Amino acid sequence: QVQLVESGGGLVQAGGSLSLSCAASGRTFRNYAMGWFRQAPGKEREFVAHIRWSGGTTYYADSVKGRFTISRDNAKNTVLLRMNSMKPEDTAVYYCATRRNPFGYCSGYGCVAMWSDLDYWGQGTQVTVSS
Repeated sequence: QVQLVESGGGLVQAGGSLSLSCAASGRTFRNYAMGWFRQAPGKEREFVAHIRWSGGTTYYADSVKGRFTISRDNAKNTVLLRMNSMKPEDTAVYYCATRRNPFGYCSGYGCVAMWSDLDYWGQGTQVTVSS
């Protein structure tokens, strides 16, 4: 059974930094792409960042590019999201996700379009950025 548990959410002032962590279990972590998504109140869930199963390729939403960094530690079965220069509009529940199918490659917007409700999702962690 695949499980994803996010941690690290909280309250931060605009311009500050926060790191989220997602611990995965239930299968061979290193074989699967990982992603971060977020959902603000009254809005649809949106893509934030993607990292290939091998860790060699990352892709970001334009809204976070240059401020957020996704990384993975396959030895610890963990994916991280480092968020810098945070803005009030970053306020949302952040979700970790892992692909249902192993391996796979993507580029550009394909790294967004490949995700669906058929993949595995965590319960989310709240991030609030005060102005």
